[in-house]
Order: sequence, then C-alpha cells, then structure tokens
Amino acid sequence: MRPRLAFLLSVFVFLTLFTIQNLSAQSAPSEQVQVGPPPLHRVEPPASGASAEDIEKRGDELRAQKYYLDALDYYHAALAKKPNNALILNKMGITELLLQRYKEAKKDFEHAIKADREYADAYNNLGVIHYIAKKYGKAIKLYERAIALRKEAASYYSNLGAAYFSKSDFEKAVVAYHQALELDPDVFERTSHTGVSAQMSKPEDRAHYDYVVAKLYAKMGVADRSLEYLRKALEEGYKDIGNVYKDAEFASLRKDPRFTALMSAKVPGIPN
Repeated sequence: MRPRLAFLLSVFVFLTLFTIQNLSAQSAPSEQVQVGPPPLHRVEPPASGASAEDIEKRGDELRAQKYYLDALDYYHAALAKKPNNALILNKMGITELLLQRYKEAKKDFEHAIKADREYADAYNNLGVIHYIAKKYGKAIKLYERAIALRKEAASYYSNLGAAYFSKSDFEKAVVAYHQALELDPDVFERTSHTGVSAQMSKPEDRAHYDYVVAKLYAKMGVADRSLEYLRKALEEGYKDIGNVYKDAEFASLRKDPRFTALMSAKVPGIPN
C-alpha cells in the first residue's frame, strides 16, 4: 500500500472511532446532578411610598415565613424612614441571629440599646449573642439588666438559668429556672427566637439539667411535665437518680402510679 493511501486510511479510521465514541457519550444517561442555589430574594422590594409602619409590618410577615433576607431589606427600608428606631433595630438583630450572622446581630442589638437605654429585649438579645460565644459572664450581666427593666419576662429568667447552668453554677440556675416557671409554666416548651437552651458540654450535664427541671415541675405540682423530664433524665442515665426517692420536691409525685411505673420500667440508659 502506498504511504499516502495508508496515511489517509489511518486518518479515516481515527475520525470514525472518534465520532462513534462522541455519539456514545452524548447518548449515555448523565450521572451528574446540578443543583442551583436557592432563591435568596423572593419578593419585590418595598414601595417607595409605603409608610415605615407598613414596611416594618411586611418585614415581620417575611421573617415569620423565614424569608430572612427579604425581611432584612424591609427592615432596612423602614429604618431609613425612622432612623435609630430601637424596635426595628432589634428586629434586624433577631433576623441576623436567625441567619447566624452573629457579628451583624451584635451590632444591631448594641445600636438598639444606644437608641433606647430602657429597651429590655435588646439587652436580653445581646446577652444571647454573648451566650452563643460562651461568654457566660457577659451574658449573665445583660440578662440581669433586662430583668431589672422587665421583671415579668419568663424568657429572661430562662436564659439566665441557661447561662448559670452552662457555668455549672447549678444553685443559681435552679433559682432562675424556678422564677421562669413561676411566670410561665410552659416556658421550656416554647420555641423562641430570642431564647436559648443550656449549652451542655457533656451528656451527664444534660441528664442533670433534665433532673433539675423535673424537680422544679414536681415542686409546682405539674406532674405531667415533671414525669416527662424525669424520663429524659432516666434515659440519659442520670447517675444520682436515686435522689428522686429522697428529694422533698418529689414527695407528691411519688404517690402517682405513673411515677412507680416509670421508675420500675427498664428505661434505656438506666444502669442496672
């Protein structure tokens, strides 16, 4: 075979194989999945002629729907019409907190306090920022300041109890939690944008926490809740569970058949 003819034949074979492989690749089902980013802004921006109150209200609705970035847009627009408004600044801080933008939330809460030195919620919410950063001493001071301004807010005492509990200052935690329950027996059952639960570094701390809450509910005579938290303490293997037969707070609960059934059951986590 002549060299030129052999060369042309080899080129033809190469192009044929390349075309077949390319067509095969195009017809094969794709194994790749591409997910686009979620829409960040879902609504139209605020109307320029809308009042600050209407814009703020719409921001509240968007925050409730978890459209946090849109809510921030509306709050910023409302703030432009009502500069240094502590209520709007506090709402902005809560929204930033829900987005886990702690630095921005901290600035908003501090700005709200500067705008209104008597605004208890802003002190409480700034305390949450320090609590999340595990700066419990600063959080406690801010919670106490909030309580001094508004003594009837159960969530402030609950947050204070969480901070003391996280510092392992259980005696002061119990006092704060008791006050929270006195003000609102459902305080631990509520979901709050500004409230926090005690940060537990170890499983035994969580078990201790649940036992303390069970004791507080028992003292108040709320048997259902006491049994609920007592079961949690049992499941988490609370090492001093035998105290339930000695602590005075459980005296009435010990007469409840449900208590007997709970304590006699082989609850997972209870050591033999």
